Amino acid sequence: MAFLQESPQLSHPYRSDRLLRALLDRTLPVDRRAALEADLDALGDYAQMAWQRACTTTRRKPVLTRWDAWGQRVDRIELTTAWLEGPQLATRHALLAAGHADDPYARLQQFARVYLYHVASEFYTCPLAMTDGAATALKASGNRALIERALPHFLSRDASTFWLSGQWMTENVGGSDVGSTETIAKQDAGGQWRLHGRKWFSSAVVGEVALALARPEGAADGPGALALFYVETMDGERRRPELVIDRLKDKLGTHELPTAEIHLDGLPAWPLGELAHGVRQVAPMLNITRTWNTICAIASMARALSLARDYATRRQAFGRPLIEQPLHVRTLADMQAEFEGAFALAFEVAHLLGRVERGAAAAHEATLLRLLTPLAKLWTGKLAVKLCSEALECFGGAGYIEDTGLPQLLRDAQVYALWEGTTNVLSLDSLRALAGNQLAALHVAIRDWLNGNDDAPAAHAIQATLAAATSYLDGHVANRESLEAGARGFALTLARCTAAALLARQASWSTRRGDPRPAAALRRFIDHGLNRLVLPGIEDTALLLS
Repeated sequence: MAFLQESPQLSHPYRSDRLLRALLDRTLPVDRRAALEADLDALGDYAQMAWQRACTTTRRKPVLTRWDAWGQRVDRIELTTAWLEGPQLATRHALLAAGHADDPYARLQQFARVYLYHVASEFYTCPLAMTDGAATALKASGNRALIERALPHFLSRDASTFWLSGQWMTENVGGSDVGSTETIAKQDAGGQWRLHGRKWFSSAVVGEVALALARPEGAADGPGALALFYVETMDGERRRPELVIDRLKDKLGTHELPTAEIHLDGLPAWPLGELAHGVRQVAPMLNITRTWNTICAIASMARALSLARDYATRRQAFGRPLIEQPLHVRTLADMQAEFEGAFALAFEVAHLLGRVERGAAAAHEATLLRLLTPLAKLWTGKLAVKLCSEALECFGGAGYIEDTGLPQLLRDAQVYALWEGTTNVLSLDSLRALAGNQLAALHVAIRDWLNGNDDAPAAHAIQATLAAATSYLDGHVANRESLEAGARGFALTLARCTAAALLARQASWSTRRGDPRPAAALRRFIDHGLNRLVLPGIEDTALLLS
């Protein structure tokens, strides 16, 4: 019989993940591990099952049916199996509720669950992220009526009472510039606010609730006059008639996620707070959803690497398995080192978020969280595309064949750099996070992380890069145009420098316990370079685009 190549097999995502297990060993008190272990093991089981299902069944997309057989508008969306399973998994394993527990480790435990569930969820994690953001925004608003109405549903441990929330911000004219929002909020004769307008990207239109930006009728132009409104999408078992789904987006990736274009034709709405400064009210949501984006990006990298490593043991080329080919092994090791840096930064942000929310953070850590959240999101978003692309090469032509399930990894990875702010938008946001305090909080944190470090060359490289970034900022701060032009390289430098310091902390802890692998990841990561500072070259930029 002719040769048939054995397909890659997915190792148990939790039991085989030394990074996650070491992170939890280092950071999480023993008394919090038992319940978490059960959830993580079960989510790993689900991920293995979902991978097998994806490899043996035809992938489907959501289907929108606008009208029933008798001509009534229904706007019914048929979801994939993974999405139908989502409410049970989300509530059973506390994918949202765990993050809102009164515990400084709450976010760390929550995002460990999210990390294992994400790829198997077929981006059901997207509306979970927005629901988490909505819960956070509601709590920050102080609106007791809406908090009591919606929060128990968002954080429910019972699928029958669980609600998802959308996030309706993006419009045709606006994109990241939400100040151009055209949706209008009008009060009817009874004083009820109602929304009128079009939302261009609505990734949780299947949810029961949404938070939407709108301009109160008669308000001034600009972002400051926008208000944030709470809406409910269902009237009993039926979708509200004032919410019309125009179509589902035909996207490059995230095919199973039903992203819609919608019209709001008088949809009842309730303001979260004052009838202005809605963009400011959105801010608490962004820290949450950007952290979800970051964790999901490293989850995609982990999946791509796991499959590539396994395949290297199964594929023979030129008389040897790929795992014995020096260049292939070096490629895998380079990918692993970059991933470990991204993993360290992503989970540091998650842990910081929980500490800050629960009032357990040191004085500088709230400032640090404000800086690291956009840095982690922008860097991991770009790195996920790079690593998933490299992983596809590890499979040769099979990496380009849809039936293998591998191309989906790359297509899906592209969304991380787009959702919740592009790389450039977040680079500029990072500059805003530095206003007033410069880099003092990061200097303090890196000093702490390097305390007790055993690798002097690594510490020198990290400190030299931080000094170069500080000097760069000081040298350009007076010229805003120059500073913004170089913002991407500056942000990537800070992200890599921070990741290296976190790798050094993990390496010191692991080396004392007899595990030399994190130290190897640190050395390889630093060999790839930390400094991405680039002089803006504004004149050349103008010439190249003329």
